[in-house]
Amino acid sequence: MTPPRWNIMKQKRVFNIIFALLAVMLAILPFMLSFNDLLTRIVENNKLYMGIQKTIVPIEIRMVGTLVTPLGIEFIGYKNAVVVNGRYAKVTWNCIGWQSLLLFIITLFFGLRTGRYTLSSKIETVLIGLIGVFLINLLRITFTVILLGVSLPIFKIVFHDYLAAITTIIFLIGFWLFAYRFILEERSDVEKN
Repeated sequence: MTPPRWNIMKQKRVFNIIFALLAVMLAILPFMLSFNDLLTRIVENNKLYMGIQKTIVPIEIRMVGTLVTPLGIEFIGYKNAVVVNGRYAKVTWNCIGWQSLLLFIITLFFGLRTGRYTLSSKIETVLIGLIGVFLINLLRITFTVILLGVSLPIFKIVFHDYLAAITTIIFLIGFWLFAYRFILEERSDVEKN
């Protein structure tokens, strides 16, 4: 069953917002990287990151090791660093994808307002989205580690600093297409055409 025309127009608005986020991100990427460094220093000076650094980062490092080791890549994981084919890289709380989570939350604000959806389908959308953000960040980190191990350092830097943001936007577009098509259900009290 196709959604009413007004609902399709609102859904298109969500994708327009995602594309606008992409355009803005690409336009201000150099400034965003500098702002990210500033924000990182502020958080690190206040020790707000320590819980994430001590618990989540080591878990993600072990997960990445599990993913890259079968590829024949020599991987040694530490609490906050990796050695990949003899190359060292530090892994911090800032690497695990809080920016992707922030973008996802922004799209949730607009995406769930496009129709009168059931509470259960909204909750399901949020949970699937959070799992998706976690997985896309895990794959992003894994790909960065692979690049560190098998290519020139410049490729890892370009992907880590620039292309990872585009990866998140592509994920968000696919996620919302999936959510509108298969997850979100309109409440029965809404008049349907």
